[in-house]
Amino acid sequence: MRIGRLVKWVGTGLLWLVIVLCLALAIVPHFLDARYYRGPVSDHFDGERFFNPDGDDGLPVNGFGTMWRYLTANDNRPVWPTHVAVTPAKPPARVDGERMLVTWVGHSSVLVQTNGINILTDPVWSKSAGPWGFGPSRVAEPGIRFEDLPRIDLILVSHDHYDHMDLATLKRLWQRDAPMIVTSLGNDSVMRQAGVTANALDWGGSIDIGRHCGIDEFCIKTAKPVWIGSVIANRSHHWDSRWFSDRNRALWSSFVVKLPKGGNLFFAGDTGAGDLKWADRAASYGPIRLALIPIGAFRFTAGQMAAGSHIGPVDAVEVYRRLGAAHAIGVHWGTFRLSYEGWDTPPKLLAAAERCTGQRGFGTIPIGRTVEIPAYAAPSARPVLPRDALLRCLAAAGAVALP
Repeated sequence: MRIGRLVKWVGTGLLWLVIVLCLALAIVPHFLDARYYRGPVSDHFDGERFFNPDGDDGLPVNGFGTMWRYLTANDNRPVWPTHVAVTPAKPPARVDGERMLVTWVGHSSVLVQTNGINILTDPVWSKSAGPWGFGPSRVAEPGIRFEDLPRIDLILVSHDHYDHMDLATLKRLWQRDAPMIVTSLGNDSVMRQAGVTANALDWGGSIDIGRHCGIDEFCIKTAKPVWIGSVIANRSHHWDSRWFSDRNRALWSSFVVKLPKGGNLFFAGDTGAGDLKWADRAASYGPIRLALIPIGAFRFTAGQMAAGSHIGPVDAVEVYRRLGAAHAIGVHWGTFRLSYEGWDTPPKLLAAAERCTGQRGFGTIPIGRTVEIPAYAAPSARPVLPRDALLRCLAAAGAVALP
């Protein structure tokens, strides 16, 4: 009995220590605030901080209350597995031509191999997503062992949250492969602190990508740089912060990778719905063969279907429709517990939403499984299903009751 009380007291003491530490960090902005970017005022930058031009700051409603309930495990959230079995893939060194192979590493980390280049999105190989080793821990190991990861040519980093910008992983990749890293304004400053060089773009900005002489056999044979395509930074609806007081000092974005053959790649990064016009804009850059769209961390109260900063399957299917993508894979779920919903609720709800809308080609894949994406073919017309009608359909199918 005394041991049980002691454990309880120690646990309570540690919890209060964490809370006090968080409060201390929040009230010492002199040490934690930083200006990652300086530039002209725009429709999404006020000269000090970035913002969503379509309104609201993208933060979950009642963020502090949500954090408190999460820390105290007092939110009646569904139980998650402590470990999910993963058989890591061993992708090929390269995939030439229009053929496209995709491996989900976990969360928003995806390896895309096509047109002779290897593209990696928001790479995170660390065991936890947070500063100094704190933060949500992995329930699933990376779908590719780092030592089995082929040489990376291009890395896309959507924003600076710890579950998307893992400086330890980026430093390892930079030292090993010296890839081109593309991100949005201000994030290059954060990466530079770890000795990593990145190309920072504003929304609508683009940069050519290529394979240059001296990097691999392909370029050595041609004796000149070979243009592969370009990366365009596209608007999304989110926010950013590494600490508490540096909020929105750097920009968040989605990306379109224009490829010479087979159609474009779209990576949504981390986003809420907002006005959804960012999806329309991404579609305007040309046909999208594959879209990587987040479907998890959308529930912070029971029954919630979207948060300000995260879309769930209900809005993800509308993003897919607006993109006009031939294929899509749901990411940002099943690796780090960031919210309320059950571990496998996102893929189940996505499948139900696909049935309700009559769409095809948008699903999920297991972590660590390499899949081949079919050649681009223009999708059939996808009629608009109003969100309220979709919710009614999901309710009739029992999907709304998913934990």
